[in-house]
Amino acid sequence: MMSQLLEFAGNHPLLITGIVIAWCAVMFYEIRLKSQGFSHVSTNDAVRLINKGAIVLDVRKAEEFQQGHIVNAKNVDFADLTADEKQHSKYKNKVVLTVCNNGMQSNRAATLLRKAGLEEAYSIRGGLAGWRKENMPVSK
Repeated sequence: MMSQLLEFAGNHPLLITGIVIAWCAVMFYEIRLKSQGFSHVSTNDAVRLINKGAIVLDVRKAEEFQQGHIVNAKNVDFADLTADEKQHSKYKNKVVLTVCNNGMQSNRAATLLRKAGLEEAYSIRGGLAGWRKENMPVSK
């Protein structure tokens, strides 16, 4: 049986290479999804957490924040969040949701907060664009 498998592999190197590459791609995708699942929340989950008292940190620039933001969100520029670690202690033992335009920078902010000891820090998947896509309210 093993000799037949080795003979098949020897006769079809491109097929075997394709299978290995496909397997690696699937594993990479699954690992990426798993890692994002722990740091991202959907818009609906975000609303549920906000209704339970979660704090929303909008990590965009002040000008972008003024153009529209989630109701009761606090504007903390990402650069300030990374520079001032004293801010992190304000949010200890609280659920913190971070948001930006598309979810990329807010994911980094949530990761930073988690590394600083805030276990309940999450990024809103899709950022404010995803929030608006779900027809959620935005304040100016």
